[in-house]
Amino acid sequence: FFFLSVFKEVDLNSKTNRTEHHTSTILADELIVRRGQAFTVTLKLTQAFNPDLYPLTVVAMTGDYPSEKRGTKSCFGIPDSVTRSPSAKAVWKIELEKNSSPTTGILTLIITPPAITPIGQYTLTVKYRDQETLLATVVVLFNPWCTGKSSVYLLYKERQEYVMNEQGIIYRGSKDYIDSQNWDFGQFEDNMVNICMKILDVNNKHKKNPADDESARCNPIYVGRVVSAMINSQDDRGVLEGNWGSSFWGGVSPSQWNGSHAILKKWYNTFCSPVKYGQCWVFAGVMCSVMRLLGIPCRVVTNFNSAHDTDKNLIIDKYHSDTGVMPKESNDSVWNFHVWVEGWMKRPDLAEDGKYDGWQVLDPTPQEISDRVYCCGPASVNAILNGETALKYDVPFVYAEVNADCVDWLIKADGSKVKISSNTSSVGQNISTKSVGSNKRMNITDTYKYPEDKMSRSLQMDTTHFKQSVHVSSLFSQVSKPMNGEDVSLKLVLHSEKNTMFESFSLLLALAELSIPVLVPFSAYHEGMVQNDSMRVSAMVTDKDNDNNPYLTATNVVLINPQLTLTVSGEVRLNLQATVEVVFMNPINKTLKNCSVTISGSGLTEDMEEKLQDLPPNKRLRVQIPIVPYKTGKKTLIANFDCSIFRYIKTSCTVNVKP
Repeated sequence: FFFLSVFKEVDLNSKTNRTEHHTSTILADELIVRRGQAFTVTLKLTQAFNPDLYPLTVVAMTGDYPSEKRGTKSCFGIPDSVTRSPSAKAVWKIELEKNSSPTTGILTLIITPPAITPIGQYTLTVKYRDQETLLATVVVLFNPWCTGKSSVYLLYKERQEYVMNEQGIIYRGSKDYIDSQNWDFGQFEDNMVNICMKILDVNNKHKKNPADDESARCNPIYVGRVVSAMINSQDDRGVLEGNWGSSFWGGVSPSQWNGSHAILKKWYNTFCSPVKYGQCWVFAGVMCSVMRLLGIPCRVVTNFNSAHDTDKNLIIDKYHSDTGVMPKESNDSVWNFHVWVEGWMKRPDLAEDGKYDGWQVLDPTPQEISDRVYCCGPASVNAILNGETALKYDVPFVYAEVNADCVDWLIKADGSKVKISSNTSSVGQNISTKSVGSNKRMNITDTYKYPEDKMSRSLQMDTTHFKQSVHVSSLFSQVSKPMNGEDVSLKLVLHSEKNTMFESFSLLLALAELSIPVLVPFSAYHEGMVQNDSMRVSAMVTDKDNDNNPYLTATNVVLINPQLTLTVSGEVRLNLQATVEVVFMNPINKTLKNCSVTISGSGLTEDMEEKLQDLPPNKRLRVQIPIVPYKTGKKTLIANFDCSIFRYIKTSCTVNVKP
């Protein structure tokens, strides 16, 4: 008996399909397509194709429990006479391309997964004349290029920025000194498809009910919430372990990371063990990478003076002693900055008219529990703007992050409390993200909150604020730029509306100013600054005639690091070696020990670290590192210098890789 297969050959037309589906830059062997858009597969038979006599049927399946009812299995064919469940969801379509040659058995199949297809890895099998074979293995992603009811329109340049751009900028520092850090998202780097699918597969909802979880992956709202939970490892096998302490033993300081791919690859290669360590900007950077790979437009957002309101009363209480030290811990806090992401999606669960569509806050940093899980969002930015705190998900929490009032209290020696001040506008400042198509900072504060004189917050919260008669105003000003490695010079300026007596100063006359020099020596701060780039300086001013009327002023001083330069010499070409040069000058009278330089950049090189010799005082180091670029186009190379005193000084340069 001799068996002759009717199937001869399959061509996935990968190059054409991936170009048309905007997946050609993903480093992967699989055919990767986007839902709601057709792709072609060429099937060659050993005989003529006669659909009237022998129909051709295809079955697409994903997950461990494929089901037509759940949309994770679809049966379709030519002609479309396939018997399918009456409750079948997400039914795929197939037709013959016009240039097919049925008489010779050469069929170009046009296959379309619908715009509501659950994302994931699919197996497509084909059946003809009672014979069955594998047609294709396909990864289906969300499709921001798809128009229709399932998507919200974005301009071409916005899709290029929020889906396709592998490099970005994350803003840190303080509201008065905003620092930018290049971040390598690397969402299209090696194995990222498998890593992101693994993130979905090990989430707790999949563990509890895999069939429902796989079906729900048709919904970017659901997927965004799952990813938000899985980037942190607080209650699952998530990617990152957070650490806000001073010791990072057993892991990597959050400030050392330059991008997402190294973190995600380490998590994947260590059998989903949390990577140590992350803080808010690292959590957000990694989540942005995963969202962009999955096809959900995403950007990283920084909120300066960000409130954490644990008791949900929209008031942040801070306590001070008469020396300025905080004597009492508060569950509430205000961070000089906090970083989250925004995902672009529809919100039909909130309104059918599209009022809440568009940008949604998602925060993977583990702060508070949401539905028994450490995750946050998606919270509609439009709902946050208008104070619609009854809407899901986590709108009240994010609303407080940008709108809470700050109340400062003085704890006197006898334990009594005196209210120092109440500020309704200090929280939620300079909310920032990278601009589309450039490295400029875009201030998006007005998308989160109205100007103070137009705010309708009195309608949202019933809180009466104590107002005191202010006779003295105080502020810190910088005498010179605060350079890391040098003494920091400030002055405390007091302005009085009446004659006021102060301890250590005889008298401040009405309408006069008093300037008090404040010096913070490098020797006093450098050990405490090893893992940080800012310090907080505060002063408590007490009127001796009325000690129940204290005045508090504080400032965040962001230190400017010594210059690190990075250059790439000559013309840079694909797959040819280029030379990177890093230069650093030691500006202090101390020898820098444990020196190293790390470079990274998607399309240019994997993370490469060079251990260096100690650097004597006022000496320059110069190190050259070879790289071999593996992608064309404009890429960002990031360098990170580390030593015993100056930790994680970063710089970057643009490299144009030619074919």
